[in-house]
Amino acid sequence: MLRRPFGLAAAAFVAALAASVALAPAVALAQDRKVTIGVSIPAADHGWTAGVVFHAERVAKLLMKEHPGLKVIVKTSPDAASQANAVQDLAVQGLNALVILPTDPDPLVNAIKDVKDKGTFVALVDRAPSTNDDSIRDLYVAGNNPALGEVAGRYIAKTTPDAQVVVIRGLPIPIDQQRQDGFDKGIAGSKVKVLARQFGNWSRDDAFRVMQDYLTKYPKIDVVWCQDDDMAVGVMEAITQAKRTDIKYIVGGAGSKDMIKRVMDGDKMVPVDVLYPPAMVSTAMQLTAANFYDQVPVSGTYILDATLVTKDNAKAYYFPDSPF
Repeated sequence: MLRRPFGLAAAAFVAALAASVALAPAVALAQDRKVTIGVSIPAADHGWTAGVVFHAERVAKLLMKEHPGLKVIVKTSPDAASQANAVQDLAVQGLNALVILPTDPDPLVNAIKDVKDKGTFVALVDRAPSTNDDSIRDLYVAGNNPALGEVAGRYIAKTTPDAQVVVIRGLPIPIDQQRQDGFDKGIAGSKVKVLARQFGNWSRDDAFRVMQDYLTKYPKIDVVWCQDDDMAVGVMEAITQAKRTDIKYIVGGAGSKDMIKRVMDGDKMVPVDVLYPPAMVSTAMQLTAANFYDQVPVSGTYILDATLVTKDNAKAYYFPDSPF
């Protein structure tokens, strides 16, 4: 399996696939080939997944316009059980390919495997099962979860080497642990002390409540690390309400437009952010379509960069029209 960084170069790579066959005589006929791609993704229950839904629906329209023979069906699901049913519903529609970003990967392994065993091309996005079973997928597109944590940890260790840090985790799924392990690697060898870690479920409301608990328990907190920009909003609200002035800054993750704008504007509470773009689902969809229409076999593992966004480079990552 090919493993390669796949950051902002994603669009260029997909474009190159198309360009490589642009002069082929059979291209016009190839575009009429009948292909059905099912896209199964979580419902928009917070900002990042809202971005996933936005990009999936946007790129589905673009791909069907580009390829007259292509049908893309996008289904959203609020939980793993609903998503397993959605995958089964998609499978009976004669899928050539399934692009799936699981709500929780482990409970969905069997549903994905059933589709793959029928000869369907499977692109897995973002969340791999804890067994990391390559046999259930042809393509894996994801953010760099260990690096998301490590980049944040390194920044804190360098900027505030003796910081007392509270951590707000995401959900108890494999990528959360990968981020935690990366963070611990990033602060290794420093005097950074982690006071506590609790799950905030990638929810600003839950993160608000967790941060309230931290503020009650700990009279001195230097830095907050939370894996998600939505949770960072809840954290800041809790700090504001408590009128605490000891917290130096927050490090979030994902690259929401609101957080990027704060970084651009020099907000002392949000000096940096770490990218984990929801548009990765569109990368997987484009590569999957290329597998059928561009006569270039597509398989492997594509990992997007976990870029540290600072005031110096934030403008390049600010997209005001995005829902997230």
